Amino acid sequence: MLVDLYEITMANGLLESGRRDMITYFDMFFRHVPDDGGFAIMAGLEQLIQYLESLSFSEEDIAYLEEQRLFSPAFLDYLRNFTFTCDVWAVPEGTPIFPGEPIVTVRGPAIQALLIETMVLLTVNHQSLIATKANRIVRAAQGRTVMEFGARRAHGYDGAVYGARAAFIGGCDSTSNVKAAMDFGIPSAGTMAHSWVQMFDDELIAFKTYARHYPDSCLLLVDTYNTLKSGIPNAIRAFNEEVLPRGFRPKGVRIDSGDITYLSKKARKLLDEAGFPDCEIVVSNALDEYLIRDMLMQGARVDGFGVGERLVTASSEAVFGGVYKLAAIEEAGKIVPKIKISENISKITLPCFKTSWRLFDRESGKAIADVVTLANEEIDDRQPYEIFDPNHSWKRKTVTNFIARRLQMQIAAGGKTVYQSPTAGEIRLYRQKQVETLWEEVQRFEKPHAYYVDLSRKLWEQRSALLERYSFDK
Repeated sequence: MLVDLYEITMANGLLESGRRDMITYFDMFFRHVPDDGGFAIMAGLEQLIQYLESLSFSEEDIAYLEEQRLFSPAFLDYLRNFTFTCDVWAVPEGTPIFPGEPIVTVRGPAIQALLIETMVLLTVNHQSLIATKANRIVRAAQGRTVMEFGARRAHGYDGAVYGARAAFIGGCDSTSNVKAAMDFGIPSAGTMAHSWVQMFDDELIAFKTYARHYPDSCLLLVDTYNTLKSGIPNAIRAFNEEVLPRGFRPKGVRIDSGDITYLSKKARKLLDEAGFPDCEIVVSNALDEYLIRDMLMQGARVDGFGVGERLVTASSEAVFGGVYKLAAIEEAGKIVPKIKISENISKITLPCFKTSWRLFDRESGKAIADVVTLANEEIDDRQPYEIFDPNHSWKRKTVTNFIARRLQMQIAAGGKTVYQSPTAGEIRLYRQKQVETLWEEVQRFEKPHAYYVDLSRKLWEQRSALLERYSFDK
């Protein structure tokens, strides 16, 4: 029932008009990389699969719809006996993805394909957005630890749990969200709150008490009162009096306010002089990729970042913008392409039943371009292959010595799942390897190099023919 009303009204209309079993092809794709970045990260597929596997309508659902007086008895009976039978293809989670290419493709009866639109978009849009933001933050951290700290600022319960999953896929090392850590096998991480320090008579007693209970993982929050005059000196004393005597080394200190670059430099000096060069400095406080990058450029002595609200809400651009559009139907066993035309070029859809390929240079392993083709086309990487800009077709290049790999994998056949979802940890490792195939110029935060998503000659000709067919005089 997590659908938009128009999905149900259109489905009812299709059944009433005798088109319930018309075979349709829908694509999910997106038009714009968040934050004007060079690429996005695919995420959310496991939860989409779980949704499709359990898709049904309860008697309570049917009763509510009947009360709306919009739907025929025959349609309500159809929903009562609903079974999902579509074929689904998707790009695996963790894959870098680019605007315009299909990332989820659904083939099946029109009613079924319509009814899953909202959940396809909701699931993939949300996690892809957070995974993309997380990857930007992790790249800004330049190999330093990044912890996802955003549960308390997330947009709802699912936003917190699935946001943590997506952040881990995008590259975060751990999460403070215990539910997400438990459900997805993500390492958990956390320190203490300022309230712990405030509950004791003074800061030193608070630190020593905490250190006494957690000597093997002692990380103290040092900015409750004064980071340099109180927090760090008291932390050093607690380390000496409670951690070292128990045979452990302190894990670190956390700074959550103030001029973090300045404070981290001073804190590093004090810790080193006290004999704790291995004591890490972790920082937090409304961080994002730009603040992290600037702090490191200014010489901040930071070993780890706790990133919360600006990550789990993707606050700099909080919409991924994926859409779900009809690409073709079947008539008498033949695929008939469909197109949506707009004066806004970016909103003109790609017709036909399609798939997408990624071309890799054999020598460097780097991605050259993506090519969207008709589903029955093959790209023979033993032969030279010409790619061209679909909007400026005179811009062409012949690629040689390359490897061509399909991006989409079949997820469901006849409604039955045929794909085994990897663990979040496996997806994270896969994502790391795939991002490494992108040139550094594509990974820039500002004005990244445009990665090419081209069309095969046959698909380009199909699109051109439809544009000509539906053209009108100005």
